[in-house]
Amino acid sequence: MEPESDKSDKSDTESSYTDQSVTFPRVSAVAAGWMLDFMFVSMCHHFKADKPDEFSRSLSIYKAISKKSSLNGHFHVEKKLICAFLTRVIHGKQLNVLFEEDSHVMPLMSAAKLWSKFEDVVTDESLYKNINILLIVQTVAVCMEKGQRSSASSALKWFENNHEIPQSLIVKLSTIVAQRETYHPFLMSFSFSRLLETVKSFVDAYLEKNPSDFLLKAATEMVQSSGSIKDLEDVVTKDISLSETSSESTEDGREKESTVCLRTKRKLLSTKIIDVWQPDTCKKPFVSLRRLSRNELIQRLSGKSTDTCSKNEQKPKPRKARGKWTCELDQYLKDGVRRHGPGKWSRILLDYDFEGRSGVMLKDRWRVLIRTESKKGSASFM
Repeated sequence: MEPESDKSDKSDTESSYTDQSVTFPRVSAVAAGWMLDFMFVSMCHHFKADKPDEFSRSLSIYKAISKKSSLNGHFHVEKKLICAFLTRVIHGKQLNVLFEEDSHVMPLMSAAKLWSKFEDVVTDESLYKNINILLIVQTVAVCMEKGQRSSASSALKWFENNHEIPQSLIVKLSTIVAQRETYHPFLMSFSFSRLLETVKSFVDAYLEKNPSDFLLKAATEMVQSSGSIKDLEDVVTKDISLSETSSESTEDGREKESTVCLRTKRKLLSTKIIDVWQPDTCKKPFVSLRRLSRNELIQRLSGKSTDTCSKNEQKPKPRKARGKWTCELDQYLKDGVRRHGPGKWSRILLDYDFEGRSGVMLKDRWRVLIRTESKKGSASFM
């Protein structure tokens, strides 16, 4: 048994489509026709903008909508043929793409076959003839560019048997193929870019005569009335900032509100998500090794509590001025060099107490000792 709410919703929906003999299939057919027209205009736009990928995506949607059985009118059939024609022109230089059961029929040959059906559609007779000649010439030119002279000859025979083509054009192209003139001036004058531009002019003329832009106009009006996205973001950001400054609730409420505002700003404006919990520094812990002075060693061995030591460490005493080098310190330096060698000042500092001196000071003192002893004339003084 269905709930009463479901029944009422269903009855409302049915009544909306049954009033005045308006049924859902009829409404669906009209909507599908509008969507089909919109996709047709989109494909024409992508073709004119030289965007084959976007054209292919629009074509796939167009195919899905056009399968509806109710869309069999004259204009829908005509637009479907135009879409097929544009598809073959886009793939004109891809000889391995097949649109016909006959594997010898290349894309531009199939396009010429479809183009023959538009003789009554194109009002400009010269435009129709130009595109017809460009399709034939470019079929031969593409084969020559790919190095497939036999395919070019086969294409000419196919055109002669299945297409209306001037005999003078057949003779001209046959001569070019026989002489293997890939870059003949005649082929260059009827280039592929010229074919595209001429087809684009046909598309412009057709859209001007058959606009098919109901949904496009409706969407344009909607965008113009709703304003730009940037203005919308500015308004939202302004409202958020005002709510933050005027908030006088409790501390818990302020924390919740700031959290919501932060998330809202991120969703609307930010392109990166910053980790607010990332620590300020990522330094790894390390152990520092240094030699204790005599005074520090005496303090450690005197039995003072660790708390007292920690207090002393927390409040370091001002550094005492280092005295002069004594004979004892000089002897420490000589013994260290004798044990570790010159330049190993960090190791020497670990073995002896030099009263807070650094490795640079040891190096400078060692140079003084060497100069002093060299003046005395002794070769070795250690």
